[in-house]
Amino acid sequence: MSTNTVKMLQQRNNDIEVSCFEDKLQISPSKQNKENSHLSKSKTCDMSDLVRLLHKVDIQGVQQGDQIEQEQDSTPKKQVQQGKTCRYIPLRSGQKQNLNEEFQYREIEEENQEPQKGSDYKDQGNVTLKDIYKMHVFGQPLQSEQLQWESKNLLHFADNTPSKRKILSDINPAVLETYQNLMDYREQYQNSQDYQFSQRKISKVPFKVLDAPQLQDDFYLNLIDWSSQNVLSVALSSCVYLWSAYNNRVTKFCDFGNNDMVCSLIWNPQGNQLAIGTGSGEVHIYDQEKMKRIQILEGHSARVGSLAWSGNTLCSGSKDRSIILHDPRQKKQTGKFEGHKQEVCGLKWSPDEYQLASGGNDNKLFVWRMGSQIPLAKFNQHQAAVKAIAWSPHRHGLLSSGGGTADRTIRFFNTLTTQQLDWIDTGSQVCNLMFSKNVNEFVSTHGYSMNQIVCWKYPALQKVTTLMGHTSRVLFLAMSPDGETIVTGAGDETLRFWNAFPRKEQAQPINTVLLPQMIR
Repeated sequence: MSTNTVKMLQQRNNDIEVSCFEDKLQISPSKQNKENSHLSKSKTCDMSDLVRLLHKVDIQGVQQGDQIEQEQDSTPKKQVQQGKTCRYIPLRSGQKQNLNEEFQYREIEEENQEPQKGSDYKDQGNVTLKDIYKMHVFGQPLQSEQLQWESKNLLHFADNTPSKRKILSDINPAVLETYQNLMDYREQYQNSQDYQFSQRKISKVPFKVLDAPQLQDDFYLNLIDWSSQNVLSVALSSCVYLWSAYNNRVTKFCDFGNNDMVCSLIWNPQGNQLAIGTGSGEVHIYDQEKMKRIQILEGHSARVGSLAWSGNTLCSGSKDRSIILHDPRQKKQTGKFEGHKQEVCGLKWSPDEYQLASGGNDNKLFVWRMGSQIPLAKFNQHQAAVKAIAWSPHRHGLLSSGGGTADRTIRFFNTLTTQQLDWIDTGSQVCNLMFSKNVNEFVSTHGYSMNQIVCWKYPALQKVTTLMGHTSRVLFLAMSPDGETIVTGAGDETLRFWNAFPRKEQAQPINTVLLPQMIR
């Protein structure tokens, strides 16, 4: 090779400056002006100084620092370039808002990572590499023994700090007084009996389960009822059985054989007579003490799926779309309501026994009054059959109703103003509704698709608890005379007893509005 060629190659190598950072080469040609070359060199020096600082920081003493500096001064430039310190130098242009998240991630990663053998970057003293990382990222200087730092971007509670005292001094004294009063009221309420009552726990396991073979899985029937004398009646196919809560005895009450089947039953208010609606359209009245049928009421041409007592008056709803009022004492009909276009599947008298609510398979809810053939109110908000009906014993004129599978809602109406008050979507078929006698709560039973029993607060419409256990639609519901226990029947052929509500002496006093009256 000629001498001129060697000189040209040496000149070309001298004109090329190589700077390296994280295995990336930046080549700046010699034709650039001096100002650009000076800037690039200064940047390279700054970055190399930062790398060198992370490699060579003296933590324990001057002697160790001198040894580290001597070792690194003797180290070739290429070895420094291939070090692992770059993993702690973030390249975050325009991403300062995520520094806190990055530090938390690196802190967790560093705590879980075991030190490698032969590593030169072990924790020394009370200051670690993560403390150095905080210093460079957040601009926090290193402190004496333990590094105490805080960032303006991190939320933290600091009691008795000057900033907090300044904030409290700037608040209006009236606002502070109101806040203190609320805190005092909260403490008093939590110590009161009302709060303890609201926090009561309801057992989610039934305390008794009875087998009920041949209990029909039919949404339109009403096959269980609990009398005021604490006797539960259950219809199984064509037979009616009685279960006594006093002695836990089961008695076969009556049997219709193959001639007929039981579609509904209900006890009279005194609890000594049981009315049974049959598939042929007849209503049979039995005396409990004599275990004997005393009367047969006729008038329907199809099955009687719903019954309701009002004093000595018994009304029956049938698949023939009519409602008949009977007087068993006089053995005659006293009235008839016609308005539904399909089967009447729900009947309930109001607590004052002046109004009768009826629900039908035509998705309608009617309110009737004695002596009138025209409904007092008509509600058509439901989109499915209305079987679940309940009157509130705590508020006059409050009526609730539940819709079937296509509706799934519970709605509340004021029958005095014929207005809807509220409604809630339960997410499943509503089979039964019943208000508690002791507290302002109600219970609902459901079918497709969760088969649950739900206790609700009214008027908040908040769930108190959800009871699960039935494997089929919870079609039937009854309540004990004391209002504490409910019994549910389902298509899984079981009866389950639940302690859903508190006893009367444990119940909250119910606030009622008394109208002023003149006493003469």
